[in-house]
Amino acid sequence: MNQDIFLIGKGQTPFGEHWDKSLKNLMDEAVTAAIDDAPINALDIDFIVVSNMLGERTNDQAHLGAMASSLLPHRPPAIRTEAACASGSVAVHTALSLLESGRAETILVVGVEKMTDVSTDEISSALMGAADSEKDIPSGLTFPGIFGLIANRYMHEYGLTKEQLNLVSARHHANGVSNPNAQFRSAIPAEKISESPNVADPLCLLDCSPVSDGAAAIILSNNHESPIRIAASQLSTDTLSITDRPSLTSFPATKDALDRALEEAEITRDDIAHLETHDCFSIAAVINLEDLGFANPGAGIQLYEADNPTPTINASGGLKACGHPVGATGVKQIVDLTKQLTTSNKRYALAHNFGGACATCAIHILENTDA
Repeated sequence: MNQDIFLIGKGQTPFGEHWDKSLKNLMDEAVTAAIDDAPINALDIDFIVVSNMLGERTNDQAHLGAMASSLLPHRPPAIRTEAACASGSVAVHTALSLLESGRAETILVVGVEKMTDVSTDEISSALMGAADSEKDIPSGLTFPGIFGLIANRYMHEYGLTKEQLNLVSARHHANGVSNPNAQFRSAIPAEKISESPNVADPLCLLDCSPVSDGAAAIILSNNHESPIRIAASQLSTDTLSITDRPSLTSFPATKDALDRALEEAEITRDDIAHLETHDCFSIAAVINLEDLGFANPGAGIQLYEADNPTPTINASGGLKACGHPVGATGVKQIVDLTKQLTTSNKRYALAHNFGGACATCAIHILENTDA
C-alpha cells in the first residue's frame, strides 16, 4: 500500500434464507453494525462502494450505490462494483484505490446479495453470467458442471479419491459450528458427503457452496487508526472460459495475485497465520492451497488430512458452511479474518476471493499491528 489504511469498523448479517428481508434491509443491517463497531459516526463516511452481482436478475434492482447512500443521513457519493463472486473483494480494492488517490478519507464498503427469492433454475442461469456466454453456456454447463470437469481432471492427474475430497467439506462444516453467522452450523462426517445427491460427478450437493442471502460491511480509513491495517491488495484476471486455458488443475490468477500481494506486504507466505480461501466447491479449496503455495501440486488434500494445519484454513467455515451470497463473500472474508487476528493475536492473515472459475482473483493481506 502507498499509505497506511486501517479497517476501523465491521458488520455482518447472518447468512442464510432471509425471506422477510430485502436487499436494502440486509445492507442497512450490515452497515449499521459496521458504524456501531467504528470510532466514528455515519457523517464521517465520505464515500460508499457497494458490491453486488445479481440484483437485476434476482431482485429487479440495479442502482445499488444510490440505495446504499440513502441509508446515511448525508447521502455520500456511492458506486457499485461487479466481478461475479469476486465482487466483494473488488469493491474493497476499489475503496483502497480511492483512499490512496486522496479522493476520500473514510469509505464504507458493503457487499450484499439476495439469491433465495428465485428458483434453482433461475439462480443457476443467473450465476452463469460469470462464465463465457459464447463458449460455456451453449454447451449446457453450469458452475457445478465446470468444477465437476475440473475435479475429474484433477483426480485423473493426481489420483485424488472422492473419499479424500470429502474431507474438505467435513472440515469446513466442523469449523462453521462455532460461527454464529454461518448458514449451516452442524458438523457433517466425511463419509456423509458422498451420500448427498450427485450434482455434477464427482461433486455431490455437499461439495457445493449453497445459495444464500446476506450482507457484510467494513469501514476503511486513512484518517482514523485501528490495530488492523491493510497490508496488500492485488487483483489478477484470466480467461472467462476454462476452454481457453492450458490446464484445468491450477488457477494462474491466484498465483499472480498472491505473488504481487506478498511483495506489496513485504512478507512471505510463512508469515500468514490465517487463510480464508474461496471454497465455492470442494475441489477449488484443494487447488487454491496449491496455487497459494501452501502445498505442492497434487498435495493440497494433505492439509485436510492434518489435524492442525498452518495456516488455519477457513476457520469461519468458508463459503461451504457460512453460505455464499456472492456479492458479500469477499467483504465477509475480511470481517472474519479481522476477528481471527484479534482473537489469536497473530500478525498476518490472507483473504482469497475469486469470480467465475478464477477468471477474476483478489488477494488481500491484513496486518494486526498490535501483534
